[in-house]
Amino acid sequence: MYPRATRLAAAAALALLLAPWQGAPLGAKEFRWASTTDPQTLDPHAVNSAPVLGFLNNVYEGLVRRGRDMKIEGALAERWEPLGDDGWRFHLRRGVTFHDGSAFTAEDVLFSYERASAEEADVRSWFAPVREVRMVDGFTVDFLTKAPNPIFPDSIANFMIMDKDWSEANGTARTSTQAETFATLNANGTGAFRVAERSPGVRTVLEPYAGWWGAVEHNVTRAVFTPITQQATAVAALISGEVDFINPVPLQDVPRLEGAPGVKVMQGIEARVIMLGFAHQAAALKFSDETGDANPFQDPRVRKAVYQAIDVETLIKKVMRGNAAPASLLVSPAMRGYSPGLAAREAFDPAASRAQLAAAGYPDGFSFGLACPNDRYINDASICTAVAAMLAKVGLTVKLNTMPVRQYWPELRAGQFDMYMLGWSPGTFDAEHPIRFLLATPNKEKKLGSWNFGGFSDSQVDDLLPKIQREIDPSARQQMLDEVHGRLQQEVAYVPLYVQPLVWGMKQNIEVTQRADNFFILRWVTVN
Repeated sequence: MYPRATRLAAAAALALLLAPWQGAPLGAKEFRWASTTDPQTLDPHAVNSAPVLGFLNNVYEGLVRRGRDMKIEGALAERWEPLGDDGWRFHLRRGVTFHDGSAFTAEDVLFSYERASAEEADVRSWFAPVREVRMVDGFTVDFLTKAPNPIFPDSIANFMIMDKDWSEANGTARTSTQAETFATLNANGTGAFRVAERSPGVRTVLEPYAGWWGAVEHNVTRAVFTPITQQATAVAALISGEVDFINPVPLQDVPRLEGAPGVKVMQGIEARVIMLGFAHQAAALKFSDETGDANPFQDPRVRKAVYQAIDVETLIKKVMRGNAAPASLLVSPAMRGYSPGLAAREAFDPAASRAQLAAAGYPDGFSFGLACPNDRYINDASICTAVAAMLAKVGLTVKLNTMPVRQYWPELRAGQFDMYMLGWSPGTFDAEHPIRFLLATPNKEKKLGSWNFGGFSDSQVDDLLPKIQREIDPSARQQMLDEVHGRLQQEVAYVPLYVQPLVWGMKQNIEVTQRADNFFILRWVTVN
């Protein structure tokens, strides 16, 4: 057996000999696409957000992945099976190499688990059910869970595997949600595309990986991603031919693009629910002029007053131009575990809202700070502006603070809000997912509530979550999910607003696959 370094050099030399990319069909071309949000990092364990995970799904791979139809399929694991009630065994794909030519083995899986489940990792909540990971041999890994966990393979669809040797050699054996590391700007995955150039906020260039193990379904020889924060600029770039694809399309520009020569619009419904959250655990509001040492949002009557003061139908009709569906829960009806019996929203009722405020001791209302992104969700800043105007009508004065998403997440993690906007798309397409991330009492040791920025806590929810995770009987599981959804509504832990639409724009000669998670997968792009 040759030393690992010798094997690395040989594999790298082979990759160079194979260039240009062997699998490119005839007529393969460069593809240029744009979005409002640049991925914050290339580190797959540092930020648990769709812009990061969606982008990196082109570069890194996990044990499993989602196909065009959102169903789980094998990736770096060829197959898997339950170990009775103890967990899951994954049989790894042989002959896979990272972009630098090094071989993929079970050591990389164990290393990536330890890295992704560490306190510093933003994705650690994915591994809350795991008690131990064992290497059975070089190509077999057991994930042992604390209890039976029938949805575990679904829950790790975005768990991406890093090269142990590469990470350690470059001083990035641990991730960071705060500081920049080598993995922030550099990547070494096993995916269909490798990073050829990275200039944060400017552009990122991806090229096909000649040594990829999978079947080639695209004809892209070079993919150039450009973040364009001004949506009007993105629309103009698509019409002029400067880019081939934009996401999202501003809703007001859909008719214009549909009438433009050589351009088409693809529309669908995303899995993402847009909601408002509260600073539940703050002793006092940070941005209020009247409340002093009090935090009115700790009173569910005040939270309900906010809910009833917002006219969601008008938001959808006016701001979203009819391209959204009202939401009553943290998941859409398309998700497993949705509760049809709780589909009705609280009625829009400003008079009832004012009555709730008066009963809570705030007959004249109060002021507070609302934090919102301005480049993350469709019309996010416009929605927050409209919400502020609606709340003003019941005496709630909103100090609106909008910002780019790169600044937004750090602000939320620092607690710089009284109320905030959040969108959530369950990575598992199951209702357990937002319960674990958004409703469970934050607990770093148990890897729970990592996106529960306001610190909502309910003992009943915390008690039910592990039972939901291990229950294999569908009806019994749904009954518990119904109970949790009911607690969400009773306590007004969040104010669900609507299910966000998917609106993509592209040149007529571009063929893509639009998934409900809004992940843009390059290996399904064809330039005709």
